[in-house]
Amino acid sequence: MKWFVGLGNPGKDYEDTRHNIGWMALEEAASRWGISGGQSKCKGIVAEGRVGAEKVYLIKPMTYMNLSGECVRAFLDFYKPDPADLIVVYDDMDTELGSIRLRMKGSPGGHNGIRSIIAHLGTDQFHRIRLGISRPAPGRDIAQYVLSSFRKEEREALEATIKKGADAMEYCLSNTFEKAMAMFNGK
Repeated sequence: MKWFVGLGNPGKDYEDTRHNIGWMALEEAASRWGISGGQSKCKGIVAEGRVGAEKVYLIKPMTYMNLSGECVRAFLDFYKPDPADLIVVYDDMDTELGSIRLRMKGSPGGHNGIRSIIAHLGTDQFHRIRLGISRPAPGRDIAQYVLSSFRKEEREALEATIKKGADAMEYCLSNTFEKAMAMFNGK
């Protein structure tokens, strides 16, 4: 079993923002895998399905980004999955738009959603697919930047990022995370 948590913010105002690219990648994977709908539980929307022999959960926290760990903890407490099967998919300013980076563990790197998950799990030892959104121009407010929509000229790179994120998720279903890192980092 794998459980993918895509980070984002609920509501129409946020659906096309940089902070919601994790949700976009989850939606791409769900579409590929024929997983639809989802139920409101564990402070999020939880969709489940099978991809080949693998049971898969796709989870969108509905707690807003800074409280994402509440949903992850609630899912862990209710379903009792192996924490080693958790993969968090989220936006990363230190990765260029159009690229992704996979990490096995580490600090939140300034990302409040990851900070919340670390606090609620009590560890930074979980797998991550970081989707590039690039850094804002110098002097631009970071909060304003991550809550802004992608510009028209960024759409092609956005689609590439979402596709690569879903590709990495799919690869993780039949390969170790270490192999996924070797496959997708540096591309």
